[in-house]
Amino acid sequence: MHGDSDRHDAAQQPGAVEAMCLHGGESRLDPLIRNNPFPFYRALRDKDPVYYDAQLDTWLVTRYEDAQTVLRDPITYSLEHGYQDRYANGFVDELAEIMNRDGGGFIRDIIACDPPAHTRLRRLTEKAFTAHRVKDLEPRMRQIVIDLIEPLAERGHGDGLKDIGVPLTARIICEQLGFDFDEVGVERISRWTTALLAQIGRMQTREEMVENAAQICELQNYIMPIIRAREADPQQDMISDLVHARLEDEQNPALSFAEQVSCVRAFLIAGNDTTAAALANLMLVLATQPELARLLQQSADDDRLLSRFVEEVLRLEPPVHGLFRTTTKAVELGGKQLPAYAQICVLFASANDDDAEFACPRTLDLQRKNLASHLTFGAGIHRCIGAALARMEIKVAAQEIIKRLDNIQLAIPLEEIDYLPTLATQTVQRLPLTFTRRAAAGA
Repeated sequence: MHGDSDRHDAAQQPGAVEAMCLHGGESRLDPLIRNNPFPFYRALRDKDPVYYDAQLDTWLVTRYEDAQTVLRDPITYSLEHGYQDRYANGFVDELAEIMNRDGGGFIRDIIACDPPAHTRLRRLTEKAFTAHRVKDLEPRMRQIVIDLIEPLAERGHGDGLKDIGVPLTARIICEQLGFDFDEVGVERISRWTTALLAQIGRMQTREEMVENAAQICELQNYIMPIIRAREADPQQDMISDLVHARLEDEQNPALSFAEQVSCVRAFLIAGNDTTAAALANLMLVLATQPELARLLQQSADDDRLLSRFVEEVLRLEPPVHGLFRTTTKAVELGGKQLPAYAQICVLFASANDDDAEFACPRTLDLQRKNLASHLTFGAGIHRCIGAALARMEIKVAAQEIIKRLDNIQLAIPLEEIDYLPTLATQTVQRLPLTFTRRAAAGA
């Protein structure tokens, strides 16, 4: 780690973004900051690394070292309280009433729990993410990507999120879970995912909550019969893995029905929205760095280089910018005294951009020595359980995109790119692109 004295010098490097001027009262909710948060993050890391965002009533943790401190101490910094204390943005009682009436019950996001409950839950859910299962998915995953990209290559234009990221990840997660994709479709999965994310994004109004509650009810009413069916007739899918997962010598050796529903919901979000956003971010990098795109095209079968490219995109433009924790006692963090039950947001994207950890952090460096040190998948006991699956999905998609598409360009000015109004994720609203079919592409 480097000292604070290095930060000013690093800001002058080509690979560092210039800090915005802080006048007091800035919020991550500001649309100008939302659409380009990195100058804000740099200013906070330099001047106020644990920053109280009054509009969010949340402390923003911006430095890599402080983020690691939080992520590796799940007792002092509770994930369970971080999610649950402000779940549904203050409308949780009304949301619960709607869910109990119309959706088969109000079921918490139990995957976001603290030890010791977390230990049992992690061991049971890991059954759905074995290395063997992940590896077995690759051929089918690749065919889905090819089937999606080929018609787009002929057309010559498309939206990086709506035509590539979302339909690709929606189909893959449907097949993994055991949903009938032709029955569900992209539009329903997008609605369900948006509704679920709104409950942790801290920005929904009451009217939006009511609309989102209806979507979550629809989702649960779809999930529950499938879970019941898998109890009697298991298939080769994740829902069957969850339903039939067992632990030895445990008081609660299996997931309860409510836990199964909660896990399926969580896997739907993790396997859809965040991976779709990551793919859109990858397309944006290819569209804005043509020399890098050409290098990758020349090395499309270089597995190691492609893996490093994926890791750098995940570090540089993480789909999840921050997740929440709650302090369980008064604690000092980054030079600030935080009271017990303070809401904090660990900004993974800012930690990944910290020049005290990553030299020239805004440069995509395929030779970066500490490539795997980024926090995009978190750290500690709550590290993303589906990280290996997400990496494979993004890598396979990147490889087929590079092989089949050429001259990828933005169809709008870069400054017109707009992001969804949520603190947790960083997802483009739209990403219109033009491209040509690459002559060397094979079927």
